[in-house]
Amino acid sequence: MESKDSVISAFKSIPVKVEEVDFAQRGYHLEIRLESSQLRSFAELLRSGNFYLSFVSGLHLSSGIDVSYQFANYGFPCRLLAHVAVDTDNNSLPTISDIFQGANWHERETKDFYGVIFRNHPNLKPLLLAEDMEDLKPLLKKADSLKDRAAITRVEKNTEDKPAPAVKKEEA
Repeated sequence: MESKDSVISAFKSIPVKVEEVDFAQRGYHLEIRLESSQLRSFAELLRSGNFYLSFVSGLHLSSGIDVSYQFANYGFPCRLLAHVAVDTDNNSLPTISDIFQGANWHERETKDFYGVIFRNHPNLKPLLLAEDMEDLKPLLKKADSLKDRAAITRVEKNTEDKPAPAVKKEEA
């Protein structure tokens, strides 16, 4: 993979939903929605395409828990954010810590704060919380304060209708 377009083409083999977004507004170029069954194939594809893992984090929504993964490329400017809904029947996702070593710490942190189990993780013991606090999930929200994804997603501003800002000329 040598460009953002080649990354999008490579995703057709999985297939995943890919949306190009404005980097200036969001801080990444591509937003991807995955099924949990696609996560490992997706991570392997990125690993072979010279991407690295920036972070993993959870998000507690009215529909359940989503885990977000942000990746970036070493060779060309391409950052992407992937969202995966946690399997509600067993509150789990497959680990990618054997594909991206940096996921080890992030997955342990996500388990501490949200209770997500990463299947086949080699060392899923508490990272930040004491072992006797395993039932405490500090970032889970109360049911009455949960929101759906649409309520927290940034809406792209339409810049076509706005006039260009005036350029101030310097006096000599």
